[in-house]
Amino acid sequence: MPVAQILNLSDLRRDIDEALLMAMIRVKQLTKYFGSVLAVDRVSFSVDKGEVVGFLGPNGAGKTTTMRILTTFIPATSGTAEVAGFDVMKDSMNVRQNLGYLPENVPLYPEMRVDEYLHFRAKIKGVDRRIRRRRIEHCMDRCRILGVRRRRLETLSRGFRQRVGLAETMVHDPPILIMDEPTAGLDPNQQQDTLGLIRELGEQHTILLSTHILPEVEEVCQRVIVINQGRIALEDRLTNLQRDCVIALEVRAPAEQVENMLKGTDGVVRATRQALAPSEQADGVVAFEIRTIDERDLREAISQRIMKQGWTIRRLDLRRRTLREHFMRVTMGVARAQ
Repeated sequence: MPVAQILNLSDLRRDIDEALLMAMIRVKQLTKYFGSVLAVDRVSFSVDKGEVVGFLGPNGAGKTTTMRILTTFIPATSGTAEVAGFDVMKDSMNVRQNLGYLPENVPLYPEMRVDEYLHFRAKIKGVDRRIRRRRIEHCMDRCRILGVRRRRLETLSRGFRQRVGLAETMVHDPPILIMDEPTAGLDPNQQQDTLGLIRELGEQHTILLSTHILPEVEEVCQRVIVINQGRIALEDRLTNLQRDCVIALEVRAPAEQVENMLKGTDGVVRATRQALAPSEQADGVVAFEIRTIDERDLREAISQRIMKQGWTIRRLDLRRRTLREHFMRVTMGVARAQ
């Protein structure tokens, strides 16, 4: 074998080894049945060290089941899952030592006081007693619950209970955090505080974040994974999704002629007619959504062709697809234009 080819193979193996070392969560062909009901269907994905990844999907899609498998609460039917390099089926204790999990409904002991509960949980999680108090103080401060430290948990609002749950998740300083609806029940100010905390934690931790509030994902995550009907429907970096754009056109002209003109424009992939209000249709206005090769901005070319025809442009702008639109596209069966 030529020396150059040997070196290339060596480089490839090194790249693969480095990628494997970076993956803090690795899921391969994960499947879960509840009786005859298939909840998770051969799901595969990974989350690299230092990533904050949004794990999204409609209700009943398989998100919570997947997270419960990753956190060793329930076993998978088949497939494999590793957290921090430990198999969730075979080495659950090491998984739990490297993982903090915040469920949507935080399980608390209502008769305990906040600081008592955190001391109790820190001891169970093996936090060294020499740093335990300092660690608890740090977590209470970060989660803005120092003011209620002597309150019984049963007297706290849902928002404060959620913050106590987040402090408990962080108390043993795990490298990986899995959060299910971390801002549920919080008021807008508390939500913003929590998102700021998640952003800070993402600088030193790997985070898998599940939420139905998509603007939160856009604010703190680098990548998204969308699961639908038990399968991965979308996986991409937010920067890539945010580059996905369409040209919106409204013009007063015959619809068929406009469509033919757009289809004959170099670089246009598809021109899809959009619905308008009856009054606008009566006024002779038609609307199109235009997709182009490599998301090319063809507004000038389109406007020039329209002006040559003597038509009146009412709207011509470049619109980037939101995460909500991508989510709806892959969870409602709307095929993406090619």
